[in-house]
Amino acid sequence: MRAAVLGTGFMGRVHLEGLRRLGNVEALSVTSRDEAAVRAVMADPTVTAVHICTPNSSHVPLAKSALEAGKHVLCEKPLATSSADAAMLTELANARGLRNATCHNLRYYPMVQHMRRMREAGELGEILVAQGTYSQDWLLYDTDWNWRIESNIGGALRALGDIGSHWCDMAEHVSGLRITSVCADLQTFHKTRKRPKGIVETFAGKTLAPSDYDEIPIDTEDFASVIFRMGDRARGSFTASQVSAGCKNRLSIEIYGSKASVAWNQERPDELWIGHRNSPNQTIVKDPSLMHGAARSYADLPGGHSEGYDDTFKQVFRRFYASIADPTVAPEYPQFADGLRQLKILEAELASHKAHAWVEVA
Repeated sequence: MRAAVLGTGFMGRVHLEGLRRLGNVEALSVTSRDEAAVRAVMADPTVTAVHICTPNSSHVPLAKSALEAGKHVLCEKPLATSSADAAMLTELANARGLRNATCHNLRYYPMVQHMRRMREAGELGEILVAQGTYSQDWLLYDTDWNWRIESNIGGALRALGDIGSHWCDMAEHVSGLRITSVCADLQTFHKTRKRPKGIVETFAGKTLAPSDYDEIPIDTEDFASVIFRMGDRARGSFTASQVSAGCKNRLSIEIYGSKASVAWNQERPDELWIGHRNSPNQTIVKDPSLMHGAARSYADLPGGHSEGYDDTFKQVFRRFYASIADPTVAPEYPQFADGLRQLKILEAELASHKAHAWVEVA
């Protein structure tokens, strides 16, 4: 099989590396700025699938073109900048009978899958509370810049759209519950930022001089806090921040059940805390031989050998291409419908912030 990766920045290189590790997919990289090259990819009958790793505002036209050309599509999140566009892509992919995935890859850390299987086995009991944060510091200063800051490119929500959606997807995936209503508060600490006069790649740009910037007004959030309901009984809260000094990529999630609790931190991905009421708590380290059987296939290396961020992409891609090779295989990865789901949550969060009120998730 052949895959075309559209976008040559940070995410494009991550996808390219993940594909090369599969061993059965030939990957080529295409800059989305080269319209002729993109058109050639869409017209090439040897290209099996297209990976979209471009800025958010270009996801819809590129995904639509690929689907209409008969390509299977794996798109970085968010799938679109509106739920209406995400619904259109979901319907188009289903109508064409094409495999489709939204890259909520963070589900695929081995210990996250172990948490999920513990819940499925009843070891946590009834889920009562989900809470946590996704905190970063790469946009702490007003001189920090990335295309995600610009709402016309990244969408109306930045911290929630970029990382909060990962947290919500993981909370629903692990708990098995759905977020039904939200109450959100957003804050933009830097009302203006200094935009570099040249292109700056994601997570880069710390070495520019004052003369290298233009001052720009900002309309996307640096921080958000959300409380939410999961059905009739379960409750939760989380924060999403891109201005938390010292937090490089801290997705921290805690799931509390009536029998036991689990907590996991992406900055220490091989460790899982398990909490008990009437016996000592535990901290376990990833070891496939000691994991739930259904979670074992998400860990390729033996105990004591770390598996991290790049491995999650490999796990998603492996399952995506297995489903292309065998049309009878049920998708074991987040699809466009999951991307649509997160956009509905995001739109409810934005509406809640504007109304200073609780809002139901559509």
